[in-house]
Amino acid sequence: MSAPSSPDRRLILEREVFIRAANRPFGELTLADARERADELRAVTGWGPTVRVAPVARAWRELTIAMERSGADRVRDLDTEQVLELAPKLWVVLPGS
Repeated sequence: MSAPSSPDRRLILEREVFIRAANRPFGELTLADARERADELRAVTGWGPTVRVAPVARAWRELTIAMERSGADRVRDLDTEQVLELAPKLWVVLPGS
């Protein structure tokens, strides 16, 4: 399932994300965590300034779809390419970095 590790992948998977009332490594997030975050962000997306949340909510939905399709239990189980592509969209790392 998961491709060989790269330094970028390792650093991304170690980045902490605040979820379930604590900071957790991105790589440890489960499919349920990703679904919860996608739903949470979608619920606060509206008009005005909150419209900026929509692309991030969609990215979390993309993550859930990627995990479902690949059978990944945790983010770390995804292929390196998927991790590197999704991390900036999710703001796990800053876009463009």
